[in-house]
Order: sequence, then C-alpha cells, then structure tokens
Amino acid sequence: MPTYNRYPIAFDHGEGVWLYDTAGNKYLDAISGIAVCPLGHKHPAFTKALIEQSQKLIHTTNLYSIPLQEKFAAKLCQDSGMQQVFFGNSGTEANEAAIKVARMYGHNKGIALPQIIVMEGAFHGRSMGSLSATYNTKHQEGFAPLLEGFLRVPLNDVEAIDKCLSENSGVVAIMLEPIQGESGINPCTASYLEAVQALCDEHDLLYILDEVQTGNGRTGLYFSFQHSSIQPDVLTTAKGLGNGFPVGACLIGGRAIDVMQPGHHGSTFGGSPLASAAGLAVNQAIHDENLMQNAQQQGNKIRTALQDNLADMSGFKEVRGLGLMLGIELSIPCGELVNLAREKGLLITVQMDKVIRLLPPLIISDAESQIIIDTLTLLIKEFCNEH
Repeated sequence: MPTYNRYPIAFDHGEGVWLYDTAGNKYLDAISGIAVCPLGHKHPAFTKALIEQSQKLIHTTNLYSIPLQEKFAAKLCQDSGMQQVFFGNSGTEANEAAIKVARMYGHNKGIALPQIIVMEGAFHGRSMGSLSATYNTKHQEGFAPLLEGFLRVPLNDVEAIDKCLSENSGVVAIMLEPIQGESGINPCTASYLEAVQALCDEHDLLYILDEVQTGNGRTGLYFSFQHSSIQPDVLTTAKGLGNGFPVGACLIGGRAIDVMQPGHHGSTFGGSPLASAAGLAVNQAIHDENLMQNAQQQGNKIRTALQDNLADMSGFKEVRGLGLMLGIELSIPCGELVNLAREKGLLITVQMDKVIRLLPPLIISDAESQIIIDTLTLLIKEFCNEH
C-alpha cells in the first residue's frame, strides 16, 4: 500500500552509527531508525545474542512460562521502579494496553464511561485506541468515528488539567509523553510532571507515561521521568527496547497493580524467547557500556555547540531536548534540509515543518557528534541566509 512517501535511497548494511546505501555511499545515522537503534548497527554483543537464541528457540506461546521473558521483565522493573510487565511488539501495542488498563481501572470503580486526559501535541500511535489519544488531526482524518473517552488539554498547563477534572467526573487517568517527539521535541518541565503526580494522587487517577521514544537511555537516564521525582502507575516503552527487533512493553505499578487479570489482554508474539533475548542484550549493553552517561555527554555537547553556533542567525529559534533526543527549531519551514543533509552524508528528520529532530545512537563518539555539529551548522546557516 502507498502508506509512505519514501526517500530515493535504500541501505545495504550498517556499522556503528554509519549506514551504507546500495551504491556504497556512507551516511551518519542521526535518527537511529527513529530512536529505535540505541546500539547502532551491527553491535557485536547484540548480534551474538540474536544468533545464539535463534539457534535454540525462537517462539513458543505465552500459554507457557518463558524464563527469558521473566528475566527481561525483572530487569525493566529494576530500571523503572515498576512491578509488572506486559510485552507486545510495538509502542502502539504498549499504549493500547495502557488504555485498556485505564478503562478496566475505571470500570472496576463503577465508572460507565472512563475518560483519559491527554495532551495537545501528543502522539501515541496509529491503531484506533492510540490514534484517538493522538493530537494530530492529519493522522485522524478519514478514520472517524474515533474511540470516545479522551479529553485534551495543553501541555505544561496544570490549571487546564485541574479545570478539566472539575468539569468531568469520569476521569480515570492522565496520559502524556515526558518529551513529545513527533510534534517537535516538546519537553514537560519537572515541576509540571510533579504537579500532575499530585493531581493523580489527589483524585485517585492512573498516571500513564508514554516513553516509547524517550525510554531506554535516550535522554540520559533509563527513563525520562527519572529526571523528576515522580513514579507513574503505567509506563509504556518500545523503539529502543529491542535495537530494531520488534519489542514493546507496558509496565504497571502503584494503583494499576492487579487491574488486569487472565483473559483481559494478550499477544501471540509478545515477549517471545527471541524478543526477550534481544531486549536483554540491549539492556545489558546500555548498562555495561555506560550509554546513558554517553547520551548525556554527547547530547549536551551537540545542544550547546549548535545553540552557540546558531545563536546570531536570523531564522534560528532554539535547540531543546534531553540527552540524545534533540530538536532544532527554526522560524521558517525547513523540510528541504532532510534532502540537503542526506546529500552531505547525514540522516535527519524534520517535524512540524520547522523542527530538525536528532536521535543518534547512544554509542556515538565525540568525533561523530562533531560531524553532526559541523554539518548542521553549515547547512542551517546556508539555508537561513538563502531564505
């Protein structure tokens, strides 16, 4: 189906932060398959884990115990402070599970139409439930009727949530991304996240965090919410969880414990032996190779350098984000920079017409970060001067 507008390029192989196209040209991958490959390409330990497990056992079924899945879940709970995990295959599936948890939580409290407060600018996926929670009407157009039960408020606006709660008696959860990715790298402030936690505690609501893109070391800690003092009831993640192998997870704790019971949800492929081996290898590499610390250091380097280099440019607004999840906002549409950067051997994306998004692998070196800085500084200056 023609569901993608594809760029005129295909890749043959990769190594580290580099991708090589079918013509042999080399590119620095500054988007990691959209935050999917924290270990980059052809990571030795990750590749070894996949090969070894594929030679033993790829799939059974969740009707049986899967020891690797249990080990993987324990690691994620240790890294997040959560207590239980449901494994699927994607971020969308993880968010669908989270929405079902919230619905069941509400029904258990006798609420006929449970409602979830979601944010303007949010992106939670493209299935009918997650699409209904998503903000962008462009993604929703043509798919009505959407799922009911979502109330939308502006990001970083505690008063708007308070007002929404006072006007609606069926609210059971608040769902948000600590940093909105698809709408242009929009971070929540720590004080806002903590104020939302207080409202959830006061009103007995589930606090749902979508860390599909921000999780697994991307922002410099294992999960982005750990930059504040909060602890969610539901936490979703995927993307970097499997370094390219399809893995998604919905973690629960606090008020969400024991909401879901046998038969309430399931997944044929979720948490298979091979998926769990992939996830465990990623988790171990993030810890053993100090990739969270590297994400902080390299992210700070790229953000500071670009901010300094572009500060006096007409057309430049700011660089924002945490760790290796960065957005460079211009005051003019800059979609053509994607092609211009690719011609210079750098892979980037542009969100919301005016925000250059950077999501390089967490293994990136000083020298490779400098390539991003130098290339983008030159391209953005030339582009702004011309426009």
